[in-house]
Amino acid sequence: MTKKNPNPIDVHVGNRVRMRRMLVGMSQEKLGEKLGLTFQQVQKYEKGSNRVSASRLYHMSIILGVPVQFFFDDMEVTKEGSQGDGLAESGSSAAVMDFLNSSEGIQLNRAFSNIKSATVKRRIMELVKAVASSDETG
Repeated sequence: MTKKNPNPIDVHVGNRVRMRRMLVGMSQEKLGEKLGLTFQQVQKYEKGSNRVSASRLYHMSIILGVPVQFFFDDMEVTKEGSQGDGLAESGSSAAVMDFLNSSEGIQLNRAFSNIKSATVKRRIMELVKAVASSDETG
């Protein structure tokens, strides 16, 4: 029996669920409890191995405090809307999602979100861009 690969859309939605859940500091167990599910079911949604129904996705959006569209943001779609490579995350998008889902990405995002001053946020962005460009040049 061959193992079926998850649909790229389900994987993307699952990644977005996981990212948002971690950003708000909620465990899989707590999200599952609020949805009436086990943490294992939440885990399967986050991996994309189980498809999230529309009503459950709507409920997740309320619990996690985001619009439903959030779960589809940054998803690349082909003109035809086919399930070809166009729905899979591009290399750079996948790298960003991997970072955002990492412990460091979550910590950085939380800390940055706590900064109130727009000026300080802008200066931090400029600093990070400068460090990144100097790192590329050697």
